[in-house]
Amino acid sequence: MRPNIIFILCDDHASRAISAYGAGINHTPHIDRLAAEGMRHDATYVTNSICTPSRAAILTGTHNHVNCVTTLDTHIDNRLPNVAKHLRAGGYATGIFGKWHLGEGVAHEPTGFDEWAVVPGQGDYWDPAFIFPEGRRRIPGYATDIITEMSVDFIERRAGGEKPFFMMCHHKAPHRNWQYHPRYRDIHAPGTIPLPATFDDDYSNRAKAAEVAKMRVRSDMVYEDLGLVQPEGGADIAGPLMVDDWHMRKVPELAPGETISVLCAETGERFSFDDPQAFAEFKYQRYMSRYLRTVQAIDDGVGRILETLDDRGLTENTIVIYTSDQGFFLGEHGWFDKRFMYEESYQMPFLVRYPAAIPAGATSKDIACNVDFAPTFLDYAGLPVPSYMQGRSMRGVLEGTTPGDWDQLAYHRYWMHNDAIHEAWAHYGVRDQRWKLIYWYNDDLGQLGARPNGAAPEWELFDCEADPYELTNLASDPAHAGVFAEMLAKLDAKMAEIGDVAEHDSAAVLAALGGAG
Repeated sequence: MRPNIIFILCDDHASRAISAYGAGINHTPHIDRLAAEGMRHDATYVTNSICTPSRAAILTGTHNHVNCVTTLDTHIDNRLPNVAKHLRAGGYATGIFGKWHLGEGVAHEPTGFDEWAVVPGQGDYWDPAFIFPEGRRRIPGYATDIITEMSVDFIERRAGGEKPFFMMCHHKAPHRNWQYHPRYRDIHAPGTIPLPATFDDDYSNRAKAAEVAKMRVRSDMVYEDLGLVQPEGGADIAGPLMVDDWHMRKVPELAPGETISVLCAETGERFSFDDPQAFAEFKYQRYMSRYLRTVQAIDDGVGRILETLDDRGLTENTIVIYTSDQGFFLGEHGWFDKRFMYEESYQMPFLVRYPAAIPAGATSKDIACNVDFAPTFLDYAGLPVPSYMQGRSMRGVLEGTTPGDWDQLAYHRYWMHNDAIHEAWAHYGVRDQRWKLIYWYNDDLGQLGARPNGAAPEWELFDCEADPYELTNLASDPAHAGVFAEMLAKLDAKMAEIGDVAEHDSAAVLAALGGAG
């Protein structure tokens, strides 16, 4: 009997904010149940660490230069084949509920699904609008709970039917600006959350891109991010604008000798500071408190889905996957957000349960990517994986029989797209079990683009085993010239394999580094 497949995708949910991954900052018992009764995968990587391109890669099984969804501003052509279309043609009932974020309108709405209800754009946390095949309407309530109930309703109606089902439950949460349900107002109080070891990173010995990124907790969060009242007035009172054409202002970074007073939007409590470090850590605590409280309703939703499967007798023959569209910085390196190939942003959580085939309590460090998801769904459904898909089924990895020719290499490429908000520069690279090589080519449009602020291209090489926080760039270290050459060869081979166009000349790079390799 072919299995049902439930794919739960959250937005910006870092692995560290799932207790099964062992960080100890929160407790997610229902998501953890997937790990206890199935597998926690520790080396799943995103091919482009931003929402829209990641979703396209998941749906199509292709890299973003192939599906042409490279940025938030490039939307999917829904005439393209996708995994839902293959499953539907292969006898599955299909549905998607929640965040789509691949464009709106006839050319971009979901195709391949028997049922769908998706939020426009990022969607709202409260009383969200949903787009249905028949039109758009608002539904009162909290988005996470609504998306959960839509998903549960689909399961209940499809249980016992003639067809197996494939369902994508796509939560908006925990995307900024974080709005938690009041039932979790009293957990994760600010001041109780451990500060990451790299919170005060000074970005020395790294590419220039790390230093200029506008993703710092201490200087780039807005009042709404932190649940604070935005004062009226100009930059001298309210702080600088986040970006010229938006009204939101950043909470100012406190300079030595300055004082600041901020007002809590929820309680009316006022906080005053004259210590820049104390104010930065105050921002971190409020950020993390709101983020972790928002996560908690997602865990409730996973519990509802698992309970429904138990009640309907579907547990044994249903694959349940929990993941996020990428990782997220939770104060590491002083950052929030994602976009970068650095580990906290690059790694996706991935937990899967399938009692009929996946051993309980298993873990794996075999490298996998989000382009591998679609081939995995098709493999378990007993359907052929089409030749256009660039990923490979993870079935052997998940069942503890990883093939000997499994490619222990992950590729990432981030296309910059006039990102004045985050100032995240363009880059690509590869990671194997130990090493990570990143090329910051730093322009908007590849070979035809202009580099921001005249920034020169840079290479980074990290030993992820000895330097897990990626603090020491070894790219120009003569002692690691051989490793650099080896990783460069892996990068070239991967780009050739998937058909991506390089922005570097390997022969010139090696010559500049002294002809290593």
